Amino acid sequence: MPAEQQFHHSDAPHAADRFPASEPALGIARWCARRGWPVHPLAAGRKTPPANCADCRDRPHAPGNCPCPARGRWCHGFHSATLDQSVIERWWGGRPEFGIGVSCGPAGLVIIDIDAHTTELPDRDRLLPGISVGAHVDLTGLASGFHSLAVLAALRGENSPADDTGTLRVRTPSGGLHVWYRATDNGRWLSSVGSGKSRALAWQVDVRAHGSYIVAPGTATRHGAYTPVVPLREPAPLPVWLARELARTGHLPAPDVPGPRPVPPRARQAVLDAGGGSQRALGAVLAAVEDCGRVPQGAGFSEALNRAAFTLGGLIAAGRLKQDEALSALRRTAAAARPGQETRIETIIRSGVAAGLKKPLHATGRRS
Repeated sequence: MPAEQQFHHSDAPHAADRFPASEPALGIARWCARRGWPVHPLAAGRKTPPANCADCRDRPHAPGNCPCPARGRWCHGFHSATLDQSVIERWWGGRPEFGIGVSCGPAGLVIIDIDAHTTELPDRDRLLPGISVGAHVDLTGLASGFHSLAVLAALRGENSPADDTGTLRVRTPSGGLHVWYRATDNGRWLSSVGSGKSRALAWQVDVRAHGSYIVAPGTATRHGAYTPVVPLREPAPLPVWLARELARTGHLPAPDVPGPRPVPPRARQAVLDAGGGSQRALGAVLAAVEDCGRVPQGAGFSEALNRAAFTLGGLIAAGRLKQDEALSALRRTAAAARPGQETRIETIIRSGVAAGLKKPLHATGRRS
């Protein structure tokens, strides 16, 4: 592959941004972040995150309660993923041997992870979860996720994602393939990794979305490199038929609205640093939603909007913002970032604000 390959997609926001194949990991991490894909380190030569710091190892706790990400540490794997170029410089500039992971949920990505392991073929009722494969279907030669996904696609009258030349595809060292898609705002897709076999899309075919990460293209491990298929493409929108299959196999939470989430420590501190000025505090909350408008799809918009609504609810409950003014500003900012999504925007705002109103956010940074 040439030292640099340009991404191709007519409506891509970074169509002229070239993939830095010949650069160290720092260049690839920066490139991913410029595309709105939060990144985190992977241990040298491995596809898993490095160990947590001693404090986290000695006192186990939930990632949401950990102060390390706010301090620029990489603890808790994809939970520490960032778009902050200064943090990225510090991580990979100081540890160039680290690989790069991309946190799928905040990046608005849905990755179809196709394996090619040499394992025994399962029973017919486990080949495609929820679909009965009759005895009349000849399974001769079926030996990998490429084949089971092709069977699923054929049953739906579609082409297999493995052959989708219109989106980003990355070959894995084990002979598998990662097919990258952009999630639409119609659903917050869940990962099948770690969920058991019931949520797999097909035999040897997993889904990486919210709750997981993917190895970035260009990352090298002791087993080989994750190599983009050329010509490189931007991740295309998730095909409608695949979205239906993901919903059928349990990759969509119900109800389709993100639940209340704690405000990340760094974002919370930005609001508190705004001091008593209501306009400054409001601007700090709206910034993450406004940033989503720079990317036409994905970018974790639903998550960013939910967190903003939750934070505004807390500020309103603490008497730091006027409710009508704050909600009007949030609705305008969200509508500008995602035109045509007014119904979903209103649903998320109502849910987030209602949760935030129960937990006033005072100037001390503590919720009641």
